Amino acid sequence: MYKVEVTNSRGMLFKARSGNYEFTIDIKDEGISPPDTLLASLASCMGVYVRKYCESASLKLDTFSVNAEAELCEDKPMRFKQIMISIDLKGAEFDERRKQAIIEFVKNCPVHNTLKMGPDIDIKII
Repeated sequence: MYKVEVTNSRGMLFKARSGNYEFTIDIKDEGISPPDTLLASLASCMGVYVRKYCESASLKLDTFSVNAEAELCEDKPMRFKQIMISIDLKGAEFDERRKQAIIEFVKNCPVHNTLKMGPDIDIKII
């Protein structure tokens, strides 16, 4: 099971902790914003799947990046209306068939599937 604890220390400043790791979330300039955190989670999960695909196919891929951009809906409730993902292979030359295979493979990342399938979210106060 995955578990993250987010603690508010002051104002809109939060510390997110998972295991021995911690990072800062803030809506101002002291950390990454909650919507950007969601995008980072999606992009990094897809990045893991790019790496898995290349390793399993014995493809040489040194550095690459996954960029995520999103636009908020103007109507309520506030949410992303579209998320755009671009994978930059940093000059690695793969044919179109291989690129399409990578795209299909990264769609298997659990963060992508979670967003796509809309999970049940239970909220309680303890």
